Amino acid sequence: MYEEDFSMVSNYNPFNSFIFWVVMILVIVALWKIFEKAGKPGWAAIIPIYNIIVLLEIVGKPLWWIILFLIPFVNIIFGIWVTNLLSKSFGKNEGFTVGLILLPFIFYPILGFGSAKYEGPAGT
Repeated sequence: MYEEDFSMVSNYNPFNSFIFWVVMILVIVALWKIFEKAGKPGWAAIIPIYNIIVLLEIVGKPLWWIILFLIPFVNIIFGIWVTNLLSKSFGKNEGFTVGLILLPFIFYPILGFGSAKYEGPAGT
């Protein structure tokens, strides 16, 4: 008949899972701190959908933008836009936005635990 390939199962490495969870927890804690710096409840960072609503409040965009996050491909554009607005809300530039997008496990902790201060929606 045919052979089944279980190579993915046999290559499971618990160390990789551990690293993944450590990075995920680091980013979640950093988001918690970012929300607190912006005057919002930190626990909002861990509630699905509600965290996007709070993030839109932080960057000063209307609540109906959440609908745009449900549209395929459009959500990517608006996700990048909101990330840029988040960066500007803390006095950072577009270079920092690129870091938030490409290396979130480094740049979100910098934003959350660093000296950046919330300057209002999109830095106004």
